[in-house]
Amino acid sequence: MFDTKESKRVERALLVGAYTQPEDKAEAQSLLEELEELVDTLGIPVIERRLVHHRETHARYLLGSGKAEELVALAKEHKLDVIIFDNELSPSQQRNWEQLGPGIAVIDRQEVILDIFGQRAQTREARLQVELAQMEYSLPRLTRAWGHLARQGGGIGGRGEGESQLEQDKRRVRVAIDRCKRELEDVRSSRATQRKDRKRTPVPNAAIVGYTNAGKSSLLRKLTGADVLVEDKLFATLDTTTRKISLPNKQPLLLTDTVGFVRKLPHRLVESFNATLEEAVMADFLIHLLDASQPKVLEFHATTLKVLHELGADQKRTLIVFNKIDKVEDPTILTSLRRQFPEAEFISVHTGAGLDAFIERISEFVSGGSEIHELRIPLDCGELLARLHRQAKIMESEYLDDCVRMVALIPPRLLPECAPHLLLPSHSSP
Repeated sequence: MFDTKESKRVERALLVGAYTQPEDKAEAQSLLEELEELVDTLGIPVIERRLVHHRETHARYLLGSGKAEELVALAKEHKLDVIIFDNELSPSQQRNWEQLGPGIAVIDRQEVILDIFGQRAQTREARLQVELAQMEYSLPRLTRAWGHLARQGGGIGGRGEGESQLEQDKRRVRVAIDRCKRELEDVRSSRATQRKDRKRTPVPNAAIVGYTNAGKSSLLRKLTGADVLVEDKLFATLDTTTRKISLPNKQPLLLTDTVGFVRKLPHRLVESFNATLEEAVMADFLIHLLDASQPKVLEFHATTLKVLHELGADQKRTLIVFNKIDKVEDPTILTSLRRQFPEAEFISVHTGAGLDAFIERISEFVSGGSEIHELRIPLDCGELLARLHRQAKIMESEYLDDCVRMVALIPPRLLPECAPHLLLPSHSSP
């Protein structure tokens, strides 16, 4: 990525959240608190916070010029390095703010999230996705870096040193964007190949989705023993991790941990993380994990649904699970959540409470739509017999002279192959 502002260590920050409607004040306050968590994840101390009401959006600074001057004066008084807006700023607005307060960087929530992703990306795929999002964000902002050369244009229609350098950098960024997109296409092709291999010996797949820091990685680690990163920080996981577990009915299941969602997640991140998030799209069903101890849990539920809708995965069968019930001090909160989500499971990954019932529900989801059949399979159909043992629940099995008699709970995807060998009318699993 090409830096769009001077390279220096940011040490002290002023957070600003702006809203126009009085009824939006509580939401703006909540978002500002979340922005502080995001900034803390970057290790930047927050010195001052301001919630600003403005009647209308101004093109120059987003806020009125008087309020803008007041905030810059506050930043100078406290010797702050950066003003961070919870609101999205246009490239020209960022440029205007930095001209108003020379030496003070001005960024928005999007850039904070991109910086976090840049720090936490581990695999080649995640690094490519972050690089793409950062460059697409920086491209219209390159004029911030080269504004000091803009006067070298040599008059109307002139092509001076500054303009030439800016255009060269823009071309470099566009070339790098095209390269990232090509390499991500290769990643998607590789994933598609892996998916085809899985379909040859299909094992059900569930994707764990939810708001960032809900405990998705902790849940995967608890269920599978996988050595995955578990941190009490926003966006601790960027790379998908898939592990296999064996359910109580002996049915295998692939569990995939996905990147957490957040309110006002930059759309370019949803787009550039398609190769990762498509695991949710391709899963057989979703496990939507929520933090029951979070006061904004219902908003976080809505945020996740919104992102899933953008991905085209909002119609998937979904098991809603409330985690961290051991941290809920007021029992009426859990009572209310149970009333609003009667089909949900309530667990604590930390204490293990509710995990047995949760795993039983997963077994039901996996066998959902399965049917009990009696079959007589010729002994020379060894591959089909092996697949039934791997993917169906065998309830009875008896070797006869020329065949194997079975009573099995058969998933829908195996029924076409089993159809020639069915004996009794089927009945759905209880």
